[in-house]
Amino acid sequence: MNETNDKFKKIQDFNQKNRTDIEKKKKRIFDILQIGQKEDLPSRLFDWLITIVIIVNITVLFLYTFDYFDPYRSIISIVENITLMVFLAEYILRIWTAEYLYPDLPPAKARLRFLFSFDGIVDLFTILPVFFLSGFAVLRMLRVVRILHLFRINANYDSFNVITNVLWEKKNQLLSSLFIIIILMMASSLCMYNVEHAFQPEVFDNAFAGIWWSLSTIFTVGYGDIYPITYTGRFLAIIITILGVCVVAIPTGIISAGFVEQYTRMQRSLNEDPNSRTIASIAIDENCSFTGWTVRQVEEAYMINIATIVRDGNVMLPSGDTRIQLDDTVLYQTTTLI
Repeated sequence: MNETNDKFKKIQDFNQKNRTDIEKKKKRIFDILQIGQKEDLPSRLFDWLITIVIIVNITVLFLYTFDYFDPYRSIISIVENITLMVFLAEYILRIWTAEYLYPDLPPAKARLRFLFSFDGIVDLFTILPVFFLSGFAVLRMLRVVRILHLFRINANYDSFNVITNVLWEKKNQLLSSLFIIIILMMASSLCMYNVEHAFQPEVFDNAFAGIWWSLSTIFTVGYGDIYPITYTGRFLAIIITILGVCVVAIPTGIISAGFVEQYTRMQRSLNEDPNSRTIASIAIDENCSFTGWTVRQVEEAYMINIATIVRDGNVMLPSGDTRIQLDDTVLYQTTTLI
Protein backbone atom coordinates (compact mmCIF):
# COMPACT_ATOMS: atom_id res chain seq x y z
CA MET A 1 0.00 0.00 0.00
CA ASN A 2 2.83 2.35 0.88
CA GLU A 3 4.58 1.52 -2.39
CA THR A 4 1.42 2.37 -4.31
CA ASN A 5 1.09 5.66 -2.47
CA ASP A 6 4.75 6.45 -3.15
CA LYS A 7 4.35 5.71 -6.85
CA PHE A 8 1.18 7.77 -7.02
CA LYS A 9 2.92 10.64 -5.24
CA LYS A 10 5.89 10.42 -7.60
CA ILE A 11 3.53 10.53 -10.60
CA GLN A 12 1.77 13.53 -9.11
CA ASP A 13 5.09 15.26 -8.45
CA PHE A 14 6.28 14.46 -11.96
CA ASN A 15 3.07 15.82 -13.52
CA GLN A 16 3.22 18.90 -11.32
CA LYS A 17 6.84 19.47 -12.33
CA ASN A 18 5.93 19.10 -16.01
CA ARG A 19 3.06 21.57 -15.64
CA THR A 20 5.35 24.01 -13.87
CA ASP A 21 7.98 23.65 -16.60
CA ILE A 22 5.37 24.19 -19.30
CA GLU A 23 4.05 27.29 -17.52
CA LYS A 24 7.57 28.67 -17.20
CA LYS A 25 8.23 28.07 -20.89
CA LYS A 26 4.88 29.62 -21.81
CA LYS A 27 5.63 32.68 -19.69
CA ARG A 28 9.07 32.94 -21.28
CA ILE A 29 7.56 32.73 -24.77
CA PHE A 30 5.10 35.48 -23.81
CA ASP A 31 7.97 37.69 -22.61
CA ILE A 32 9.82 37.13 -25.87
CA LEU A 33 6.72 37.99 -27.93
CA GLN A 34 6.31 41.30 -26.10
CA ILE A 35 8.39 44.38 -26.80
CA GLY A 36 11.79 43.47 -25.40
CA GLN A 37 13.84 45.35 -22.87
CA LYS A 38 17.49 46.10 -23.55
CA GLU A 39 18.74 43.39 -21.21
CA ASP A 40 16.44 40.71 -22.67
CA LEU A 41 18.42 39.70 -25.75
CA PRO A 42 16.07 36.96 -27.11
CA SER A 43 13.09 39.31 -26.92
CA ARG A 44 15.02 42.12 -28.62
CA LEU A 45 16.17 39.73 -31.35
CA PHE A 46 12.57 38.60 -31.88
CA ASP A 47 11.50 42.24 -32.19
CA TRP A 48 14.09 42.78 -34.90
CA LEU A 49 13.09 39.54 -36.63
CA ILE A 50 9.45 40.64 -36.77
CA THR A 51 10.54 44.07 -37.98
CA ILE A 52 12.52 42.54 -40.84
CA VAL A 53 9.67 40.16 -41.72
CA ILE A 54 7.17 43.03 -41.79
CA ILE A 55 9.42 45.10 -44.06
CA VAL A 56 9.99 42.14 -46.37
CA ASN A 57 6.26 41.41 -46.50
CA ILE A 58 5.43 45.04 -47.34
CA THR A 59 8.19 45.07 -49.99
CA VAL A 60 6.72 41.95 -51.57
CA LEU A 61 3.33 43.66 -51.82
CA PHE A 62 4.95 46.47 -53.79
CA LEU A 63 6.94 44.10 -56.03
CA TYR A 64 3.71 42.36 -57.04
CA THR A 65 2.60 45.61 -58.73
CA PHE A 66 5.63 45.76 -61.08
CA ASP A 67 5.36 43.97 -64.42
CA TYR A 68 9.16 43.97 -64.54
CA PHE A 69 9.25 41.35 -61.76
CA ASP A 70 6.81 38.94 -63.47
CA PRO A 71 9.60 36.43 -64.29
CA TYR A 72 10.45 36.34 -60.57
CA ARG A 73 6.84 35.96 -59.43
CA SER A 74 7.41 32.43 -58.12
CA ILE A 75 10.36 33.57 -55.96
CA ILE A 76 8.36 36.53 -54.67
CA SER A 77 5.48 34.19 -53.84
CA ILE A 78 7.82 31.90 -51.87
CA VAL A 79 9.20 34.84 -49.89
CA GLU A 80 5.65 36.02 -49.18
CA ASN A 81 4.59 32.58 -47.97
CA ILE A 82 7.61 32.38 -45.66
CA THR A 83 6.76 35.73 -44.07
CA LEU A 84 3.14 34.68 -43.71
CA MET A 85 4.23 31.47 -41.97
CA VAL A 86 6.17 33.61 -39.49
CA PHE A 87 3.04 35.72 -38.93
CA LEU A 88 0.98 32.55 -38.49
CA ALA A 89 3.41 31.13 -35.92
CA GLU A 90 3.39 34.42 -34.02
CA TYR A 91 -0.42 34.53 -34.14
CA ILE A 92 -0.73 30.99 -32.71
CA LEU A 93 1.80 31.71 -29.95
CA ARG A 94 0.01 34.93 -29.01
CA ILE A 95 -3.26 33.01 -28.68
CA TRP A 96 -1.52 30.35 -26.58
CA THR A 97 0.00 32.93 -24.20
CA ALA A 98 -3.00 35.30 -24.10
CA GLU A 99 -3.65 34.46 -20.44
CA TYR A 100 -0.53 36.48 -19.53
CA LEU A 101 -1.68 39.35 -21.72
CA TYR A 102 -4.94 39.52 -19.74
CA PRO A 103 -3.98 38.15 -16.31
CA ASP A 104 -7.30 39.17 -14.76
CA LEU A 105 -9.25 36.81 -17.07
CA PRO A 106 -9.50 33.01 -17.19
CA PRO A 107 -7.34 31.46 -19.97
CA ALA A 108 -10.28 30.75 -22.30
CA LYS A 109 -11.72 34.26 -21.97
CA ALA A 110 -8.25 35.78 -22.34
CA ARG A 111 -7.75 33.98 -25.65
CA LEU A 112 -11.21 35.00 -26.81
CA ARG A 113 -10.53 38.61 -25.89
CA PHE A 114 -7.29 38.56 -27.87
CA LEU A 115 -9.04 37.06 -30.89
CA PHE A 116 -11.52 39.95 -30.93
CA SER A 117 -8.98 42.65 -30.05
CA PHE A 118 -7.69 45.03 -32.70
CA ASP A 119 -4.31 43.28 -32.91
CA GLY A 120 -5.96 39.86 -33.04
CA ILE A 121 -8.32 40.83 -35.86
CA VAL A 122 -5.54 42.50 -37.85
CA ASP A 123 -3.31 39.44 -37.39
CA LEU A 124 -6.13 37.18 -38.54
CA PHE A 125 -6.85 39.18 -41.68
CA THR A 126 -3.13 39.31 -42.35
CA ILE A 127 -2.81 35.54 -42.70
CA LEU A 128 -6.36 34.57 -43.75
CA PRO A 129 -6.21 35.66 -47.41
CA VAL A 130 -3.33 33.35 -48.27
CA PHE A 131 -5.43 30.32 -47.32
CA PHE A 132 -8.96 31.20 -48.39
CA LEU A 133 -9.17 34.65 -49.97
CA SER A 134 -6.10 34.93 -52.17
CA GLY A 135 -8.13 36.64 -54.88
CA PHE A 136 -9.41 39.39 -52.60
CA ALA A 137 -6.92 42.20 -53.15
CA VAL A 138 -8.56 44.42 -50.54
CA LEU A 139 -8.16 41.83 -47.80
CA ARG A 140 -4.62 41.08 -48.90
CA MET A 141 -3.79 44.74 -48.47
CA LEU A 142 -4.74 44.45 -44.80
CA ARG A 143 -1.20 43.13 -44.34
CA VAL A 144 -0.05 46.70 -44.74
CA VAL A 145 -1.63 47.40 -41.34
CA ARG A 146 1.16 45.34 -39.80
CA ILE A 147 3.51 48.21 -40.46
CA LEU A 148 1.85 49.88 -37.46
CA HIS A 149 3.66 47.34 -35.29
CA LEU A 150 6.88 49.12 -36.20
CA PHE A 151 5.74 51.99 -33.98
CA ARG A 152 5.78 49.60 -31.02
CA ILE A 153 9.28 48.39 -31.79
CA ASN A 154 11.17 51.54 -32.67
CA ALA A 155 12.88 53.52 -29.94
CA ASN A 156 10.59 56.52 -30.38
CA TYR A 157 7.37 54.66 -29.74
CA ASP A 158 6.45 57.12 -27.00
CA SER A 159 6.29 59.91 -29.59
CA PHE A 160 3.57 57.99 -31.41
CA ASN A 161 1.91 57.30 -28.06
CA VAL A 162 1.77 61.04 -27.32
CA ILE A 163 0.10 61.67 -30.68
CA THR A 164 -2.61 59.08 -30.02
CA ASN A 165 -3.18 60.47 -26.52
CA VAL A 166 -3.59 64.00 -27.87
CA LEU A 167 -6.03 62.87 -30.57
CA TRP A 168 -8.07 60.91 -28.03
CA GLU A 169 -8.21 63.70 -25.47
CA LYS A 170 -9.17 66.29 -28.11
CA LYS A 171 -11.61 64.06 -29.97
CA ASN A 172 -14.67 66.15 -29.05
CA GLN A 173 -13.10 69.39 -30.27
CA LEU A 174 -11.83 67.69 -33.43
CA LEU A 175 -15.28 66.25 -34.15
CA SER A 176 -16.81 69.70 -33.66
CA SER A 177 -14.35 71.26 -36.10
CA LEU A 178 -15.05 68.46 -38.58
CA PHE A 179 -18.77 69.19 -38.23
CA ILE A 180 -18.12 72.86 -39.06
CA ILE A 181 -16.10 71.83 -42.15
CA ILE A 182 -18.93 69.59 -43.35
CA ILE A 183 -21.49 72.39 -42.93
CA LEU A 184 -19.24 74.80 -44.88
CA MET A 185 -18.79 72.21 -47.65
CA MET A 186 -22.53 71.60 -47.98
CA ALA A 187 -23.37 75.33 -47.98
CA SER A 188 -20.65 76.23 -50.48
CA SER A 189 -21.53 73.35 -52.81
CA LEU A 190 -25.21 74.31 -52.94
CA CYS A 191 -24.35 78.01 -53.49
CA MET A 192 -21.94 77.19 -56.30
CA TYR A 193 -24.38 74.77 -57.91
CA ASN A 194 -27.15 77.41 -57.96
CA VAL A 195 -24.81 80.04 -59.41
CA GLU A 196 -22.95 77.95 -62.00
CA HIS A 197 -25.41 75.29 -63.10
CA ALA A 198 -27.09 77.51 -65.72
CA PHE A 199 -23.73 78.37 -67.32
CA GLN A 200 -21.95 75.01 -66.85
CA PRO A 201 -24.67 72.35 -66.78
CA GLU A 202 -22.23 69.62 -67.83
CA VAL A 203 -19.76 70.55 -65.05
CA PHE A 204 -22.06 71.52 -62.16
CA ASP A 205 -24.71 68.99 -63.14
CA ASN A 206 -25.75 68.23 -59.56
CA ALA A 207 -25.02 69.16 -55.95
CA PHE A 208 -22.44 66.40 -55.63
CA ALA A 209 -20.26 68.14 -58.24
CA GLY A 210 -20.46 71.19 -56.00
CA ILE A 211 -19.32 69.08 -53.03
CA TRP A 212 -16.32 67.86 -55.02
CA TRP A 213 -15.44 71.45 -55.93
CA SER A 214 -15.89 72.67 -52.33
CA LEU A 215 -13.74 69.84 -50.97
CA SER A 216 -10.84 70.56 -53.33
CA THR A 217 -11.19 74.29 -52.66
CA ILE A 218 -11.57 74.25 -48.86
CA PHE A 219 -8.56 71.95 -48.50
CA THR A 220 -6.63 74.07 -51.06
CA VAL A 221 -6.04 71.09 -53.35
CA GLY A 222 -7.44 72.78 -56.45
CA TYR A 223 -7.36 70.09 -59.11
CA GLY A 224 -8.71 72.51 -61.72
CA ASP A 225 -11.21 70.07 -63.21
CA ILE A 226 -14.16 72.05 -61.80
CA TYR A 227 -14.05 75.83 -61.35
CA PRO A 228 -16.48 78.77 -61.59
CA ILE A 229 -16.61 80.96 -64.70
CA THR A 230 -19.15 83.59 -63.65
CA TYR A 231 -18.21 86.68 -61.68
CA THR A 232 -20.63 85.74 -58.92
CA GLY A 233 -19.21 82.25 -58.76
CA ARG A 234 -15.63 83.53 -58.59
CA PHE A 235 -16.55 86.00 -55.85
CA LEU A 236 -18.13 83.18 -53.86
CA ALA A 237 -15.05 81.05 -54.51
CA ILE A 238 -12.79 83.74 -52.99
CA ILE A 239 -14.92 83.93 -49.85
CA ILE A 240 -15.19 80.14 -49.55
CA THR A 241 -11.44 79.72 -50.02
CA ILE A 242 -10.68 82.22 -47.24
CA LEU A 243 -13.22 80.59 -44.93
CA GLY A 244 -11.83 77.18 -45.81
CA VAL A 245 -8.29 78.15 -44.83
CA CYS A 246 -9.56 79.51 -41.49
CA VAL A 247 -11.74 76.49 -40.75
CA VAL A 248 -9.11 73.89 -41.69
CA ALA A 249 -6.64 75.68 -39.40
CA ILE A 250 -8.88 74.99 -36.39
CA PRO A 251 -7.96 71.27 -36.00
CA THR A 252 -4.28 72.19 -36.34
CA GLY A 253 -4.61 74.65 -33.44
CA ILE A 254 -6.47 72.10 -31.33
CA ILE A 255 -3.80 69.44 -31.87
CA SER A 256 -0.98 71.93 -31.23
CA ALA A 257 -2.61 73.00 -27.96
CA GLY A 258 -2.95 69.33 -27.01
CA PHE A 259 0.76 68.75 -27.53
CA VAL A 260 1.58 71.76 -25.36
CA GLU A 261 -0.73 70.45 -22.61
CA GLN A 262 0.83 66.98 -22.74
CA TYR A 263 4.36 68.39 -22.58
CA THR A 264 3.44 70.70 -19.70
CA ARG A 265 1.81 67.83 -17.83
CA MET A 266 4.88 65.63 -18.32
CA GLN A 267 7.23 68.37 -17.11
CA ARG A 268 5.00 69.03 -14.09
CA SER A 269 5.02 65.34 -13.20
CA LEU A 270 8.80 65.21 -13.37
CA ASN A 271 9.22 68.35 -11.29
CA GLU A 272 6.81 67.23 -8.58
CA ASP A 273 8.31 66.08 -5.29
CA PRO A 274 7.88 62.26 -5.16
CA ASN A 275 7.27 62.55 -1.41
CA SER A 276 4.39 65.01 -1.84
CA ARG A 277 0.87 64.12 -0.90
CA THR A 278 -0.52 63.85 -4.44
CA ILE A 279 2.44 62.41 -6.41
CA ALA A 280 4.17 59.15 -5.58
CA SER A 281 6.57 56.87 -7.45
CA ILE A 282 7.38 53.20 -7.39
CA ALA A 283 10.25 51.25 -8.97
CA ILE A 284 9.05 48.08 -10.70
CA ASP A 285 11.06 44.99 -9.76
CA GLU A 286 10.51 41.24 -9.77
CA ASN A 287 8.55 41.44 -6.51
CA CYS A 288 6.02 43.93 -7.88
CA SER A 289 2.58 42.35 -8.07
CA PHE A 290 1.43 44.14 -11.23
CA THR A 291 4.46 43.64 -13.49
CA GLY A 292 3.09 42.99 -16.97
CA TRP A 293 -0.27 44.60 -16.24
CA THR A 294 -1.63 47.36 -18.40
CA VAL A 295 -1.91 50.90 -17.04
CA ARG A 296 -5.70 50.61 -17.14
CA GLN A 297 -5.64 47.41 -15.06
CA VAL A 298 -3.36 48.96 -12.43
CA GLU A 299 -5.44 52.14 -12.21
CA GLU A 300 -8.68 50.18 -11.79
CA ALA A 301 -7.21 47.75 -9.24
CA TYR A 302 -5.47 50.32 -7.04
CA MET A 303 -7.70 53.36 -7.70
CA ILE A 304 -4.80 55.55 -8.81
CA ASN A 305 -3.96 57.70 -11.82
CA ILE A 306 -0.63 56.87 -13.49
CA ALA A 307 0.87 60.12 -14.78
CA THR A 308 4.17 59.09 -16.39
CA ILE A 309 6.50 56.12 -16.74
CA VAL A 310 10.28 56.38 -16.85
CA ARG A 311 11.64 53.54 -19.01
CA ASP A 312 15.26 53.09 -20.11
CA GLY A 313 15.94 56.72 -19.21
CA ASN A 314 13.05 58.00 -21.35
CA VAL A 315 9.91 59.65 -19.99
CA MET A 316 6.67 58.45 -21.55
CA LEU A 317 3.02 59.41 -21.17
CA PRO A 318 1.33 56.01 -21.12
CA SER A 319 -2.00 55.08 -22.62
CA GLY A 320 -4.43 52.64 -20.99
CA ASP A 321 -2.96 49.70 -22.93
CA THR A 322 0.69 50.45 -22.04
CA ARG A 323 2.16 47.54 -20.08
CA ILE A 324 4.20 47.97 -16.91
CA GLN A 325 7.64 46.39 -17.37
CA LEU A 326 10.51 45.46 -15.10
CA ASP A 327 12.83 48.35 -14.16
CA ASP A 328 10.13 50.94 -14.94
CA THR A 329 9.62 53.86 -12.58
CA VAL A 330 5.93 54.70 -12.31
CA LEU A 331 4.76 58.13 -11.18
CA TYR A 332 1.14 58.08 -10.06
CA GLN A 333 -1.34 60.40 -8.36
CA THR A 334 -2.74 59.19 -5.08
CA THR A 335 -3.02 60.18 -1.43
CA THR A 336 -1.37 57.01 -0.17
CA LEU A 337 1.47 54.84 -1.40
CA ILE A 338 0.78 51.43 -2.86
